[in-house]
Amino acid sequence: MVHNLLLALAAATGAAIAYAQPADKPLLSAEPRLTALDYMEIQQLSARYAFAIDRCSNGGNDYADLYVADGEFAVADDWGATPEQRRFRAIGRDALAVAAGGGPDGCRDPTTLMGYGISHIIVNHVITPTADGATGKSYLLAIGVGGEPTQIELQGGYEDVYVKTAEGWRFRSRIHVFPNIAQSVQFGSRSADSRTNPQ
Repeated sequence: MVHNLLLALAAATGAAIAYAQPADKPLLSAEPRLTALDYMEIQQLSARYAFAIDRCSNGGNDYADLYVADGEFAVADDWGATPEQRRFRAIGRDALAVAAGGGPDGCRDPTTLMGYGISHIIVNHVITPTADGATGKSYLLAIGVGGEPTQIELQGGYEDVYVKTAEGWRFRSRIHVFPNIAQSVQFGSRSADSRTNPQ
């Protein structure tokens, strides 16, 4: 009697489990995943970007080191811009160091750079796993706009592609999406040619 009851209970439990798991859906997800450490390291990569671009440390090379060897920084007017729609494309280590205000002769006089005086605050960072790394989006708040230490301006945001290398997570690309550049206090009053390198 007890034996028959246990067999019936086991059969019912097995049926319930089988019913709860659709046959066409695997138990383990095949979708790309990131670990908690991956998310943290990508967030640190973005935070290091802000410090490197604001300070032109190590002649701009600290900034360039945040990218893969053929990494790209560019500016776009809209989210999801194609490579052909991007402006001021800096590709590769040397060009990226120059984009950060540095170069082979070290850091240039910061007062001659368009972004002089601003501090980058990167917020609302959303990271999405992909099959070969991750993508990200964030907003950029600039503090100290127009030479006023307390003036803040929303300067669009960033659209990123990240890859994990032997040295850790790096940018494959970081695109500064700046839809309101024409109205920007920092960059809008400049000529069209000079408004090509906001970071």
